[in-house]
Amino acid sequence: DLDSAATAPAAAARRQEPAGTYLSSAGIVALSSGVAWLMFGHVDLANLVMVYLLGIVFVAIRFGRGPSILASVLSVAVFDFCFVPPYLTFAVADVNYLFTFLVMFVVALVISSLTVRVQQQAQAARLREQRTASLYRLTRELARATSVSELASAAVRSVGNIFDGKVAILLPDRDGTLQRLTGEANGYEIDDRELGVARWAFEHGEPAGLGTATLPGAGAMYLPLSTRSNNVGVLGILPADSQRIEDPEQRQLLGAFCKQTAVAIERTALAEEARSAKVRAEQEELRNTLLSSVSHDLRTPLAAITGAASTLLEDDSVRGGVRRELLETIAEEAARLNRLVGNLVDMTRLESGGIVVRKEWIPMEEIVGSALQRLQSSLGERPVRVNLPPDLPLLSLDGVLIEQVFVNLLENAVKYTPEGTPIEITARVERGFVVVEVADRGPGVPIGDEEKVFEKFFRGPNRGVGGTGLGLTISRGMLRAHGGDIIAENRPLGGALFRLSIPLDGEPPEIPREASAGTDGSPTR
Repeated sequence: DLDSAATAPAAAARRQEPAGTYLSSAGIVALSSGVAWLMFGHVDLANLVMVYLLGIVFVAIRFGRGPSILASVLSVAVFDFCFVPPYLTFAVADVNYLFTFLVMFVVALVISSLTVRVQQQAQAARLREQRTASLYRLTRELARATSVSELASAAVRSVGNIFDGKVAILLPDRDGTLQRLTGEANGYEIDDRELGVARWAFEHGEPAGLGTATLPGAGAMYLPLSTRSNNVGVLGILPADSQRIEDPEQRQLLGAFCKQTAVAIERTALAEEARSAKVRAEQEELRNTLLSSVSHDLRTPLAAITGAASTLLEDDSVRGGVRRELLETIAEEAARLNRLVGNLVDMTRLESGGIVVRKEWIPMEEIVGSALQRLQSSLGERPVRVNLPPDLPLLSLDGVLIEQVFVNLLENAVKYTPEGTPIEITARVERGFVVVEVADRGPGVPIGDEEKVFEKFFRGPNRGVGGTGLGLTISRGMLRAHGGDIIAENRPLGGALFRLSIPLDGEPPEIPREASAGTDGSPTR
């Protein structure tokens, strides 16, 4: 594990016994002397010096500065004792050898110092790289989290693994009281005393508890989760080995972890506040739009119903055709009002997920026929041409919902087409779907608004047309609840075309089907 290994070399050096390293360096000098003794008489003394310098480099790399200095001193002494005449004494017959000893010692010290420095720099680079990798992994986990609880769990898991301890995250509630987040798999128990230490760290923005100068008798260390603006919480850590958090480098790494966690928690909290504000704004906008869109559409049928009913109540002389005409007006406007309210209810159910799809095997011509029957009076003089293939398979769907889809599409066509223009309904099987097209000869869909027409309360450029702008939105929602969809486009010769796709859901049971009227391409009305 890179995180656990981040301070392994330094920790190993601290645990190494000093006497052992010095004895080992002396052993390396003895080994170098043995190799030099085998070479003595066959090479120059300068080459023997190289053997000792090689041993010093090894000692510096393996054991550090102190043992390498000892190896330098021993190498000069052994070289003088064994290979410089008079042999086996420290006396020097030739004064020139003193300069050789001095150069050898200085070179040995320089080599050992440079080697140790390079080793320390390499170790520091490894530590920085490993620390960066640890922070990167934590940052990646924090970035994937979508809530404060997920952020806390990621921080607890990462800090606990890296520092070999148990971790707790405490965040303030609405009253500012620190509360520990539940569900932490690597946490520990926090009593009132520990909670007091955590509260001090939170209020003062300084570490407290174990390993610090403030309340060091606590069982754990508590570090504030601080951002530039404020403190967002406290991180408590109970390490298995307290020395892990006393090391300056480890303390610095722990502080970086706390900083990243604090920034992530603040960012998530701000994002949640922004989402809440956006939802409230959208709800307010929806409420205003709904009131402005529905008020006129509800007022119109209510006025017609009220006027017709008042006439019947106040004028007893109304008889015959006039009376029947007023009653029909009441019935038609009541049905219109019922459809408006029904659309609002359906829209509410779709947005709240309250639509329940009750599927059964139904022929498409039965649904289309039922929708046409409901709108018989509204269609007026518009001929409806239905072309459904006789071999069209049964569909597993909610007949009530899909019938409402056709009702909404036909009502939309009636609103935007003049009397006498045809409405066409065709169907075919295509790639595992039954594709149904409802087309008219009206003005069509405004260019660029092919998707907008399915948005809530969207109204075309003809503002004089009644309606709430919910019919197409509801139709798409109901089809998508079945796994299908609907798109809008313009016909080449003018008019709008709505293409429905309904998935074929398995094999229908063997039920005899009777051909329905209007499937041969002739007008049904």
